[in-house]
Amino acid sequence: MGKSARAKKRRDQKGVGAIFSPSDESGNARKPPRAATGKKAGTKSSMNFTYIQTLFIIFLLFLLFFAYENDPNFKTDFKDTFSYYFSPIVLIAIGSAGLTLSIGWLIVNLRQDRKRMAVGSLIPQQSSAKPPQLETHKQGMLRRVLSDLRPYWRSIVVAWIISLSTIPITLITPLPIKLLVDSVIGSQPLPGYLTVLAQTASRDYVLWLAIGILLGSAVLAYLQNLVNIWFVNKAGNRMTLDVRARLFRQMQRLSIAYHDSKGTLDSAYRTLNDAPALRSFGIDSIIPLLTSVLTLAAMIVVTLFLDWQLALISLVVSPFMFLLTLVFRPRIRKGWRKFKTSESAAMAVAQESLGASRVVKAFGQEERRNEQLVSHYNQSLSAQLKVYVDSAVYNLLVGVITSIGLAAVLYIGIRHVQANTLSLGALLVVNYYVTQLYSPLKNVGQKILDIQLSLAGIERYHSVLDETPDVPESPNARPLARAKGKIVFQRVTFEYTNGHPVLDNVSFELPAGSRLGVVGPTGSGKTTLSSLLVRFFDPTLGVISLDDVDLRDYKLADLRNQFAVVLQDTVLFSTSIAENIRFARPEASIEEVFAAARDANAHDFITSLPNGYDTLVGERGMKLSGGERQRVSLARAFLKNAPVLILDEPTSALDIHSETLVLDAIERLMKGRTTMMIAHRASALRNCDMILRIENGKTGGVTDEVASVLKSMTPTHA
Repeated sequence: MGKSARAKKRRDQKGVGAIFSPSDESGNARKPPRAATGKKAGTKSSMNFTYIQTLFIIFLLFLLFFAYENDPNFKTDFKDTFSYYFSPIVLIAIGSAGLTLSIGWLIVNLRQDRKRMAVGSLIPQQSSAKPPQLETHKQGMLRRVLSDLRPYWRSIVVAWIISLSTIPITLITPLPIKLLVDSVIGSQPLPGYLTVLAQTASRDYVLWLAIGILLGSAVLAYLQNLVNIWFVNKAGNRMTLDVRARLFRQMQRLSIAYHDSKGTLDSAYRTLNDAPALRSFGIDSIIPLLTSVLTLAAMIVVTLFLDWQLALISLVVSPFMFLLTLVFRPRIRKGWRKFKTSESAAMAVAQESLGASRVVKAFGQEERRNEQLVSHYNQSLSAQLKVYVDSAVYNLLVGVITSIGLAAVLYIGIRHVQANTLSLGALLVVNYYVTQLYSPLKNVGQKILDIQLSLAGIERYHSVLDETPDVPESPNARPLARAKGKIVFQRVTFEYTNGHPVLDNVSFELPAGSRLGVVGPTGSGKTTLSSLLVRFFDPTLGVISLDDVDLRDYKLADLRNQFAVVLQDTVLFSTSIAENIRFARPEASIEEVFAAARDANAHDFITSLPNGYDTLVGERGMKLSGGERQRVSLARAFLKNAPVLILDEPTSALDIHSETLVLDAIERLMKGRTTMMIAHRASALRNCDMILRIENGKTGGVTDEVASVLKSMTPTHA
C-alpha cells in the first residue's frame, strides 16, 4: 500500500470510523461509544421520516386553507358538514398519521438497534482492523451519485420537462366523461371554465366537444410518449456508455493482482450489468418519481376543488403507503445486492468451464462443474425470487390500502350525489382522479424500491472506481521516447503476500544490447522478474532502473512501450491474423505487417490459409496450432520494434519443427535489443551471452560462462 493510500485510510478512520479507534491521538485507551453512534444514526433516520410526515400534513393544511379562502361554497360546506363529515376525517387523518409515524419510528429504531449490535460484534479488538462505515457511507454514496449525474443535468431537466407534459393530459382525460354525463345525458350547463368556448351550447355541440377533447388528449398522450421514449433512451444510452467506458478504463489501469483476485468475469459483469444502474437511477427512477409527486399534487388540488371532503378521505391512506415503503426499501436493496453477487459468481463458473473445456472434458468433470453452476444460480435465483416476493407483498398491501380508500370515496361520494351536493359527472371525475391519484402514489413507492436496485449496481461499480492501482504513476513522471536498454536490479525483494518473498534481495546488471538467459526450477521467481520489469507490480524493497532511472519515475505508458513481450501462453484476440499482428502498433501499414510476419517465419503459413491475413483466429487463437500462434506473437514483437525484448518460455510447448522455426525468428529478433530470455530448454538459451540462475527467490549473480551452464542442463530442461 502506497503512502497516499495509507494516508487516505487514516483520514477515513479519523473521519468515519474514529469511534472504533481503540485509542485517542495521545495513545490513551478508550472504548468506542457504540450507543451514541447508533442513537445518532437512528435519530437521523427517524427525523427524516418525521420530516416526510410533517410536510405531508402541512401540505394538506395549506390546501384546506387555500380552499377555505377562495371558495365561498367551501365555507358553507365546512360549517354545515363539520359535525357529520369533517370530524371523522380529521380524526382518521390525524390518527393514521400518528399511528404511521409511531410505527415508523419504532421500525427505524429497532433496525438501528440491530445494526448497532452487529457493529458491536464487529468492532476490532486490535487497532489494525478496518473500521466499518456507517451513515457517512450513505451520505457519501448520495453525493457521489449526484456528482455522477452532474454532467447530464441538462438532459435530465429536458427529460423531466417532457415527462411533466403528461400532467395536463392526465388532468383533462376525464373531462369528456363529465360533459357526457352532466351536459349531454343530463341537463346541466357547461362548467364555468368551458363557457369561453360557448356561452350557450346544444347537446350536439357538447357531444362533439367531448369527442374532440377525448381524441385530442389521446393523440397528445401518444405523441408525448413517442418524444419521451426517443429522448430518454438517447440520454440514458449515452449515460450508460460513458459509465461503461469509465469503468473499462479504470479496470485496465488496475493491477494484475486485482484481476487475479477478482476474476475477469466479475469485472465484465460490472461493466455490462452494473454500469446501466446510473441511467436507471437518474432517468428511469428519479424522473418518474418527481413527475409522480407533481402529478399527485396536481390531482389533489383538482380533486379538492371538486369535493374537498373526498380529497381528504382519499389521502388518508398515504401515510400507510409511506410506512410500507420504509419497511420494504432496505429488504429489497439487500436482496438485489445478493442477487448481483451470486449471478456474477455463476457467470464466472460458466466462463471458466467453457474456456477450459479441454481440461474439464479430459478429467471428466462436466457434471461437477454443472453442479457448481447450478448451485450459484440457485443462490442467485433464490435471492431474485425473494425480491420478487417482497415486491409482490408490497404491491398487495398497497392494493388493499388503496382499495379501502377508493371504497370510502365511492361511499361518501354517492351520499353527496344523493344529497344533490355533487353531480354524477363530477363524482365520476373525482373517482377517476382518485384512481389516478393512487397510481402516482403507488408509483412513488415503487420507484423508491426500484432505486434500491440501481443503488446496488452503483455501489458495485463505485467499488471498482475506488480501487487504487497498485502501480501508480508519479505526478512528475518523465517521458521516455526510446530507451537504450540498460537494466539494473538493486537489492530487489518482492512479496505477493506478507512474509512470503518470491524474490529475495536480487541484484544484477544487464548492459544495453546484452542477452540474459534466466533459468531455475518452476516457482523460483523467473516470471516475476519480467513482471516487475514491465511494472505489472512494484518491488516490495529495492530499485529497478532502466538507463539508470528508477522505473517508477517514468510515465507508465512510455515505459511499457519500451518492451516487446512474447509469452509461453500466447494470447491472440478473436479477430484476423493481420489485426493480431497490428495490435503492437495499430497505425502500421499492411506492408509492415507482411515484413514482420516474414521475419517471424509466419508469412508462408499465413498465405497458405484460404483467407490469408484476413483469417479469423477464433477465441484466443484456437483455430491455429501452438507453433502458428507463437509465430504470430513473434511477428507482433517484430512490428513493435521495442529496445527491450522479454521472452517467457517461448518454446516450451512446441514440437521440434515449430521450435526450430521459432528459435530462428527469435535469433533475428534479439539482434540489437536487450533481451531477457526465461527458459527451461537449453536449446532456447544458446544465443544468450549471460545466464542468471534463480532458486527459491535467490540468485548467485550473473555469469557469462553460458556453455558450462548449458552443459549442466539436460538436453531439454534446466
